[in-house]
Amino acid sequence: MPSYLITGASRGIGFALLDQLSENADNVVITIVRNKAATESKIATDLPGRKNIFVLQGDLTDVESIKNAFTETQKILGDSLDVLIANAGLISDYSAFLSLSELGSDTKALDADLNQLFQVNVVGNIHLFNIFLPLIKNGQAKKIVTISSGMSDEKLALDIGLFEAGPYSISKAAMNMVNAKFQAEFKNEGIIFMGVCPGSVDTGHYDNLSPEDLQRNMAMGDKFVGYAPGFKGWATPGDSARDVLNVVQKATMEANGGQLVSHFGNKQWL
Repeated sequence: MPSYLITGASRGIGFALLDQLSENADNVVITIVRNKAATESKIATDLPGRKNIFVLQGDLTDVESIKNAFTETQKILGDSLDVLIANAGLISDYSAFLSLSELGSDTKALDADLNQLFQVNVVGNIHLFNIFLPLIKNGQAKKIVTISSGMSDEKLALDIGLFEAGPYSISKAAMNMVNAKFQAEFKNEGIIFMGVCPGSVDTGHYDNLSPEDLQRNMAMGDKFVGYAPGFKGWATPGDSARDVLNVVQKATMEANGGQLVSHFGNKQWL
């Protein structure tokens, strides 16, 4: 039975991935979330009768909780895992629409923002990968996938003047190198490490913006439209998850090992 582990599947893209993968009763789908009870309640309401879903508690900032989740995963799957999808991550409301120079007016706040994003989006995933590698090594698919962002692409930033969200973009760019380093180490063992940008997705994160942030968000949207004239706005989590899974299922070492690609499977981010 194919096995999948998704971090952060309590809502948004993560929940959509959980939904679509668990539709096939032959799949075993595990998720690690911070709030186990709330996620189990949502699954019971929205995905009733899915006996192939298992919810474990864990937090990327708490290594011991991830180790405990590993032990629980072994009880469910034994000693192998096919695909690990590192979906959990942090988006900063504080720095989302500001430039690094603007953020520099409060050095302590900028330090805190950078450190928090790096701890969750980078360090937490490094620990996650190291802890679960023994199971992936014994899996059939042998894929470790990071849900990433085109915001980490320096060419995109330069091409469209995308100065916003520097700390988040930096953390995601660091994860690109994390994937490359793991890939360099484990290529000969057939394990694929890769990042996938899901595109621009409506997860409800920016539903309650201040008027000023709303204007800044619209300005970013104008940049995206200039980059991709056919861009029609945010996709639904379901559509995005479908695109991501299509890329993951087709991924090969030669084409994707250690690389970041879009939901189109290339470097076109929108």
